[in-house]
Amino acid sequence: MKRILFLVDRNILADQTLINDFKPFGSKMTKIKNRKIDPAFEIYLGLYQAITGPVESDKIFKNVSPDFFDLIVIDECHRGSAADDSAWREILTYFSNAIQIGMTATPKETEYVSNITYFGEPVYTYSLKQGIADGFLAPYKVVRIDIDRDIEGWTPPPGMKDDLGQEIEERTYNQSDMDRILVLNHRTKLVAKRVMKLLNATNPFDKTIIFCEDIDHAERMRVAIVNAAGKMAADNPKYVMRITGDSVEGKAELDNFIDPESKFPVIATTSELMTTGIDAKTCKLIVLDKTIRSMTTFKQIIGRGTRIEEDFGKMFFTIMDFKKATELFRDPDFDGDPVVIYEPGDDDDPVPPDPEDPDDDGEGEEEDEHPGSRKLYVSGVPARIVAERIEYYGENGQLITESYRDFSRKQLKTEYATLDDFLKSWNNSIKKQAIIDMLEDHGIILENLAEEIGRDYGDFDLICHIAFDQPPLTRKERANNVKKRNYFTKYGEQARSVLNNLLDKYADKGIASIEDTKILKLKPFSEMGTPVEIINHVFGGKANYDKALQELEHELFNQKKLA
Repeated sequence: MKRILFLVDRNILADQTLINDFKPFGSKMTKIKNRKIDPAFEIYLGLYQAITGPVESDKIFKNVSPDFFDLIVIDECHRGSAADDSAWREILTYFSNAIQIGMTATPKETEYVSNITYFGEPVYTYSLKQGIADGFLAPYKVVRIDIDRDIEGWTPPPGMKDDLGQEIEERTYNQSDMDRILVLNHRTKLVAKRVMKLLNATNPFDKTIIFCEDIDHAERMRVAIVNAAGKMAADNPKYVMRITGDSVEGKAELDNFIDPESKFPVIATTSELMTTGIDAKTCKLIVLDKTIRSMTTFKQIIGRGTRIEEDFGKMFFTIMDFKKATELFRDPDFDGDPVVIYEPGDDDDPVPPDPEDPDDDGEGEEEDEHPGSRKLYVSGVPARIVAERIEYYGENGQLITESYRDFSRKQLKTEYATLDDFLKSWNNSIKKQAIIDMLEDHGIILENLAEEIGRDYGDFDLICHIAFDQPPLTRKERANNVKKRNYFTKYGEQARSVLNNLLDKYADKGIASIEDTKILKLKPFSEMGTPVEIINHVFGGKANYDKALQELEHELFNQKKLA
């Protein structure tokens, strides 16, 4: 093949191909611009809008002979080239003597548009399942979260009006209505808080895409994330950006978001713009708060996380699903063999009907704002998480679904076969936070278990209860048990006061809080002196303070007290 045309429909696809995958072709390659096809090159990256148009003078591809290209590769061929009346078809027809290869990760087969009708049966297919098994694509976990207002529904009281004074129709609103018709501000805040909880428990600077219902939802989610992120968002205004078709500022940050070397933006809220063609290799979290009806759209969205980037530690990704979208994973091969439903004949109408297609894949760069409909904005209606489940890719190629509790139990058992194994590891660990961090690497976030089992239980009791069926004690019960044993008598008055206050802090905040010496800057410790003064003057140095803290923890987690 002497001359090759790589045809795309968006600049970002040409640019990222030029600087990434095709970089080795170097000076033999060019991007078609200035409405000129220079015959001095061998590989051409072409934006179809740049080489054709509505009038004859725009069709610069005709400035070269039909035999000019030997091979044409159409990237993302499920898009414009699949339709009979597409501008791409005009280019492909003109260069009909060239070998033409269509590539897509999401084959498009509907009643009116088909890849197979034009290209024929696939010459090669490669499933997500196989890509993961071969190590080319990233494996994933799915965290499925049910919100009470989505699952149980919400019915407004008679005569209730929304925040804008609009009367709310008296009916039951459910998951399909959320953020499309009904906006519950508490629900938006709950989703944002849950996203940031996961990021804070792993890495708050992991690249994240949150898919929302529309532009309005994406903007409200951006604001909610800013509030939930707190100082991180305050310190850098680009920590979270809305990247949608109407946002000039957001679209300007798209290159930075997909650039592995660029730290910001960290979180992108979007609707349709980032569903396809965005090569975000370092994206580790995909959040689905969007109603998805088609497998095509679903695969486009999760494809944003399947890239592997070893240099940046991106070896897997997580899908956080608030809208039951991952039900669409029920595809035996994770990509399914497309079937042409309808091939229009000569006497058939080639034009699809006007009514909205419920299987629309939403590929346009402008977002659907549900024209003609009005939204209801309601504050003051609480929302809470009622269930959380984990799905992960099993060895047999199927998704395995477990409750978060069952998942955590199984993971804990792989690390600690018996209660004695866990107790030995816990007691020998100088910093209990190290064990908590290790468990998070296994997908066990103890804060999430606390939501399910009880917020008053500490990390130690959660692990013992979930993995080994031990009756849990609350943090306050453990702290009071230590106080009753009077083991403090060997310490001086000031040291006893510090240790008693550390017990109170444990009862309130947990083990991680008292292992951080920064706690000594807070009241009531700050009234006793600076952290350095407390450690040196009250305990006689850092080694003695650490020893006292370890003895305190030993008393707290004395297993005999579980009986």
